[in-house]
Amino acid sequence: MRAARIAGLLAGALLLSACGSPQPPPLNPLFGQRLWVDRQSPVAVAAEALRQSGRGAEADALAPIASQPVATWLTHDDAPRRAQRVVAEAEVAGALPVLVLYHRPHRDCGSYSAGGSRDAESYARWIAAVADVIGSRRALVVLEPDAVPQLLTGACATAAEETYAMLATAIERLSANENTLIYLDAGHPGWIDDTDRLAEALRRAGIERADGFSLNVSNFASDAANEEYGDRLSATLGGVQYVTDVSRNGNGAPAAPAGGVDGWCNPPSAALGVDPQIGAERAYAVAKLWIKVPGESDGDCRPGEPAAGEFWYDYATRLINQRR
Repeated sequence: MRAARIAGLLAGALLLSACGSPQPPPLNPLFGQRLWVDRQSPVAVAAEALRQSGRGAEADALAPIASQPVATWLTHDDAPRRAQRVVAEAEVAGALPVLVLYHRPHRDCGSYSAGGSRDAESYARWIAAVADVIGSRRALVVLEPDAVPQLLTGACATAAEETYAMLATAIERLSANENTLIYLDAGHPGWIDDTDRLAEALRRAGIERADGFSLNVSNFASDAANEEYGDRLSATLGGVQYVTDVSRNGNGAPAAPAGGVDGWCNPPSAALGVDPQIGAERAYAVAKLWIKVPGESDGDCRPGEPAAGEFWYDYATRLINQRR
């Protein structure tokens, strides 16, 4: 059913009218929905702890993040339990939750966010457990940030075939849930310039059974850069829709040497982007989301910085204060 629906949307987007003009973009599957705000997000929990300790002013300073719909990252074996709370509370609120599934073997190629499932079989069971919890409830899933681009840059080349197969199997299982929207991660505009090569890799990973791709997760590319790159990759894939992470791109990509940590790891110049929002009724770019949790560290890349995924008050307030 999902494949037929997507095929119909793409066909409608690509057909030419009698006068030779392109048809409008496909319908946005998110249009008219409200994104869910988690009152137990890492930032909301940090703000409440500050308030309980009598530091009300510091708690209030986190409101620009705590009040917004931010994705929930599922990164450990307790993912089904966490997913259960999120999808159940979002369903009661009549809103759409965003889940990031980030638990593949060889995660981050052993770098700052290393970890994940023990092997392909464990990962398949993990995916199935999360999918079972979501069930028929509506949810948006961002699948495995960085996985496909890392395969193309050679960082995890020894596990390439296994990873492609794992991603395709994960999409197949998740797509059995009719109300789960799946966006396979495609990196960011400054990573893989050859969109033909990236599109082929995404196809190998099963994107044709997903709802589209995600861009800029945990990165800093500007809205304009994301739109140009996203539209180009979408066209290469035949009109696939996409979501972008705008959580920390308010000042655009940092000016930093290629490959250096200042370009991607807690860059001092970063700022909050625009608030999360759903795109137009017909669109290729269907939503701008806060996928990375603003204020969570990218890694202990410099002395005194927290490990990847840990909340960091000073970083959170810096992102807020540097917002334009």
